[in-house]
Amino acid sequence: MSDSPVSPLTLICVGSSFAFSGLFYHLYQQKRQEIHNIEKIPKVQLNKDLIKILAASHRKRLGYAVIEGIVQPEGEPLASQFVPRCFGVIQKVIVREHKKVWNSITNTWNDRTQNSKESTNTVPFSLVPRGGDGGDGVSVQVVSPLEASNLCLEPVYRRLRKAQEGFVDYIAQGLSGEKPVGLQETEEMLRVGATLTGFGELVLEPGRVLKLQPPRDGQEYLLLLSDYKSFLQQHQKSLSMWKVLTALFGLAGATLLAYILYREYRRQTDNSQA
Repeated sequence: MSDSPVSPLTLICVGSSFAFSGLFYHLYQQKRQEIHNIEKIPKVQLNKDLIKILAASHRKRLGYAVIEGIVQPEGEPLASQFVPRCFGVIQKVIVREHKKVWNSITNTWNDRTQNSKESTNTVPFSLVPRGGDGGDGVSVQVVSPLEASNLCLEPVYRRLRKAQEGFVDYIAQGLSGEKPVGLQETEEMLRVGATLTGFGELVLEPGRVLKLQPPRDGQEYLLLLSDYKSFLQQHQKSLSMWKVLTALFGLAGATLLAYILYREYRRQTDNSQA
């Protein structure tokens, strides 16, 4: 058995293992609390009972609730600019310019991307129950969808149009230090028939009109392109990942520490017998 003391690298590995384990445990606890907070939010069903619940509530509103439904336009939907027979209620078209910029220090061309054009169109839409869920014709109008945090839309079209280059273009590139690569066109939509889960304030207005709108108390207004069950499952997967990483790094640190202690014990034993 070697009498050499424990190497600094071994100590660093032990400390790092426990440090990462502590970090992952902290993230695990954060995610666990986040899931707990989500599960505490009232989830209401889109049916006639919802009207009764709101009618009996204070000021005929629920300050913060979860509701799930299918996207349906209240009038004519938006048609995709690029995809035939593709319709939605929110449409975002982004044109990004890709170019290469000359770096005189490294003598290389560096990539650069910038948005040269972005447009967003919306039409009024509602959430309706899934087919066969017994919604009895009940629907919820979605108010101010563009105010929702992290609104994710479905990409329906993406294309890169390469720039045309000629002799004059090469001369201009040498003078300006910029070489156009092309224009990337992207279209994203909230499509008709998509499943949407909303977190926000539910209001019953005169005429039995239901509305989902940004909360007045400042809580996060969310519109998720997913059903509620899948949304929770994604959070559960993250929770499991942090739990596994906590255990793995904790076990690695404990194993290294046990090895160090055992090695030190053998060294002391050998020295006492010498």
